[in-house]
Amino acid sequence: MKLKSLTKEEIETMSFDDLAYIILKEKGKKMKTADIFKIICEALNLSENEYVSQIAEFYTLLSTEKRFIQLEKGFWDLRENHTAKIEIETEDDEDTLEEMESEEENNTNEDEDDMFLEETKSEDDDETDDDLQDLVIMDEENDIDL
Repeated sequence: MKLKSLTKEEIETMSFDDLAYIILKEKGKKMKTADIFKIICEALNLSENEYVSQIAEFYTLLSTEKRFIQLEKGFWDLRENHTAKIEIETEDDEDTLEEMESEEENNTNEDEDDMFLEETKSEDDDETDDDLQDLVIMDEENDIDL
């Protein structure tokens, strides 16, 4: 959709952010806030005073609208033109993981291993065993009425 192909009535019913989206899509390049808003004001026949009074609100609108992204030096563009590229290299990742695991195995310290193998019995353990000593398990067949 191009801005020039829209009727005046269609343009007047559209929001500033929708108009900005059409302008950036049509131009296909990044633009400054003032340049985008000037095109919008021309399309809507807004005066210079209206431009000055509404440019700050337009900037805020661009800042909060998810379809737009602010670039350096005051330029704006469509977020869809700036997607992140993610590359996954599985073979290298697997090799690196295997190397890290083998290094960990080679670097184990016997003192560290011994501290996990050592078992000590505390006084709390004895008390737990005593609590279970009086426990009786009964079947339904041996159920006693009290």
